[in-house]
Amino acid sequence: MTRVLIAASSPFARAGLEAALRAGGDVAIVANPEEADVIVTDIDSPDDDVARELPTVLLVANPHPMAVADALRTGARAVLSQDSTPAQIAAAIGAAAAGLVVIQPAGGESWGANSRPTIVSEPLTPREIEVLGMMAEGLPNKAIAHRLGISDHTVKFHATSILSKLNAGSRTEAVMLGLRQGLIML
Repeated sequence: MTRVLIAASSPFARAGLEAALRAGGDVAIVANPEEADVIVTDIDSPDDDVARELPTVLLVANPHPMAVADALRTGARAVLSQDSTPAQIAAAIGAAAAGLVVIQPAGGESWGANSRPTIVSEPLTPREIEVLGMMAEGLPNKAIAHRLGISDHTVKFHATSILSKLNAGSRTEAVMLGLRQGLIML
């Protein structure tokens, strides 16, 4: 049984989440963060420092791809629509507790809504994958160069090559394509 802490935006939202979770799966609702395995919330960024240490299932009104990417980057393990069924939420809780990342298909489908082909024209080199991973962390070229012990110019060369190989128009799009293709993980 997974122990779940609910961090809701209002008492009404908390009651609704609690009722949905009790109906949806094998979970125990706990009030103490030290007892919890997973946090379920409809708050974009819970203030509690403990929340940052626990896997978080975030329920959002509109799972837009950029919002999903931001949520995953800030530590959420699952991002679902607030319209999710109790069974979907329970499945996301189980997956998050197991260390997996969950994105609701309705939100994930729009990641691919792109007129550009998603096929990589040429595979990325191990160094380019490393640079793409650091781009996903939001690091600027100078920070990537410092971390890898290479010049800014070399990082720019790698970034240009990554964009070209992934047929991406921006660093953000390259990161999204890299995530979708399994080249990098957040």
